[in-house]
Amino acid sequence: MNTTLKFGLVIALVVGTLGWVAASGVNEDTASYYKTISDIEKMDANGKMKRLRVGGDIEKGSIKREGKQVSFVLVEASRKMTVRYDGNEPLPDTFRDGAQALVDGRMEQNGVFHAAKISAKCASKYEAKPGQNYQKQNSINQRPA
Repeated sequence: MNTTLKFGLVIALVVGTLGWVAASGVNEDTASYYKTISDIEKMDANGKMKRLRVGGDIEKGSIKREGKQVSFVLVEASRKMTVRYDGNEPLPDTFRDGAQALVDGRMEQNGVFHAAKISAKCASKYEAKPGQNYQKQNSINQRPA
C-alpha cells in the first residue's frame, strides 16, 4: 500500500469515528431544548413528557426549602410555572429571588416541573455600578488608540 492510501484510510477512520460518537450521543432522551414558559403552555401532552429545559426568573418570595427538596416559581412576563427540585447537587450560589434560572427536567402530570438540574445567573452581577454607565466602567480596560 502506498503512503497516500494509508493516510486516506486513517483520515476516513477518524472522521467516521467522530461522526459515530456525535450521532450516538444525541438521542431523544439526552436531547433537550431551551423553552420559555409560554412555549411549554402551547405544547401537547406528549411534548411536555419529554426532557425539557425551561428558562425564566425566580419569583420573589417563592423559594421554599423542605429538607433536600426545593420548590420555587419561575416567571416569564405574566406566566408562572411551579418547579420542584430534589436533586443531589447543591444549588448554585446565584440561586436567589429575582435571578434568571434555567431548569432541566420533565413536566409532571399535575403541572409541576420536576427539575433534575438547575442553573442560575444573577443579572445584577453584570450591571454597571450605580452612577456609572457601561462605557465609563469599561474605559479603564481599553488601550489607547
